[in-house]
Amino acid sequence: MSSGERLPRHLREVVFVDGVRTPFGKAGPKGIYAETRADDLVVRCIRELLRRNPALPADRVDEVAIAATTQIGDQGLTIGRTAALLAGLPKSVPGYAIDRMCAGAMTAVTTTASGIAFGAYDVAIAGGVEHMGHHPMGEGVDPNPRFVSEKIVDGSALVMGSTAENLHDRFPHLTKERADAFALASQQKYAAAVAAGRIGPELVPVATRSAEAGWGLATVDEPPRPGTTLEGLSALKTPFRPHGHVTAGNAAGLNDGATGCLLAAEEVAEELGLDVGMRLVGFGFAGVEPEVMGVGPIPSTEKALARTGLSITDIGLFELNEAFAVQVLAFLDHFGIADDDERVNPWGGAIAVGHPLASSGVRLMTQLSRQFAERPDVRYGLTAMCIGIGMGGTVIWENPNWSGAHTEGAQK
Repeated sequence: MSSGERLPRHLREVVFVDGVRTPFGKAGPKGIYAETRADDLVVRCIRELLRRNPALPADRVDEVAIAATTQIGDQGLTIGRTAALLAGLPKSVPGYAIDRMCAGAMTAVTTTASGIAFGAYDVAIAGGVEHMGHHPMGEGVDPNPRFVSEKIVDGSALVMGSTAENLHDRFPHLTKERADAFALASQQKYAAAVAAGRIGPELVPVATRSAEAGWGLATVDEPPRPGTTLEGLSALKTPFRPHGHVTAGNAAGLNDGATGCLLAAEEVAEELGLDVGMRLVGFGFAGVEPEVMGVGPIPSTEKALARTGLSITDIGLFELNEAFAVQVLAFLDHFGIADDDERVNPWGGAIAVGHPLASSGVRLMTQLSRQFAERPDVRYGLTAMCIGIGMGGTVIWENPNWSGAHTEGAQK
């Protein structure tokens, strides 16, 4: 090639090979991870990904991207690199930390996937961790006073529960009764998925320690409330506003947990004999008014759909992060989807299982990948979530098991 010629660049297909997570715990001194380090939760996920995929040589991992919203203490110090070292990956494998609040792990995936598509990486590990018991959201943060003094945002924009109340104000037809009914369904669908063995195989057992109780083993999620009833939900306090709508029952709790996934170029996955759970189609992030951050997934989904040439009717499965019930309801109403549509969070969501902030995006993806394996009739699915300070994120995936993939004249 002469010095005057440009190097050819060819984008590659990116696939989601496998995903795992720790059981999610309740934050606080009584939670299962109260005396467990955040970085050790990530280490368990990385080691488990390698154990479950023995065809992958550890030195073929080109990058480790781990998200954390509060990057201090045991989830600081460039946790992608430190967790990679602690997990026993070769010292030649680099890593970094990333933060987009609730969409941290989602952004770890889209960022490393972009590098794979461009040819900078062949294989990457992406995930996230949040130990909200050790590091409550906003710990150590010093918001610039100009945000409020110059009215860049309303003071409520920095309190996620208050932004959910603002969403109820903006859309009064999204009543507390609808939010409570959606929350109850989340608990019920999660319980049914566990009973059927659908949730569980992706969980990584974690050894826990308590100075008082000794050693234990976390094998199941701690947050779900199987005894939830509509009557009980209706009686809960509204901590963000007197006579409000948002309660501990129709919102995700404060949780601890970690996730991790394996991404690869499709041709590399084939070369190594790795399974393909999903194929990346496209993604979108969007900003909205911080005071109503819950609407964020609406424009991010519209952006992702427009850029991939798909429409909402092409999507056969939705994994929507249930930070607050009202936020999911706003998304469903916008796209004309019923509250009880069977395509939406068929195994329940964060209201039941928990939402350890930066880790949740990969939980959504792991569940969608497992659902794809059961649903060859579905070609496209999406994972979407609202993001603090007024953003939304959406990633669209294709099912490699789609039964029409090789049919002549099949629809998109």
